[in-house]
Amino acid sequence: MLYAIVCTDVDNSLERRRSARPAHLERLQALQDQGRLVLAGPNPAIDSNEPGEAGFTGSVIIAEFASLDDASGWANADPYLAAGVYADVSVKPFKQVFPT
Repeated sequence: MLYAIVCTDVDNSLERRRSARPAHLERLQALQDQGRLVLAGPNPAIDSNEPGEAGFTGSVIIAEFASLDDASGWANADPYLAAGVYADVSVKPFKQVFPT
């Protein structure tokens, strides 16, 4: 089943994001290599794909996991969470309607 992982950053998270980014991306790449990643990306703090020093306010990941427990366990092991980037992480089942 698919799960939506919605994360909210702490204030001024940019430097923490930069330092933990390689490990964070490595885990996402593994999901993609397994064919389980639907989409992943950050929420820019301003209306721009390249927010520069404004940074980001969170992230969204939609991926396939065997269960809600598995998805939550994966999310709670994210390097961004360990580095103090995320203030909050929510994991919910997700039903994809579009695109078909």
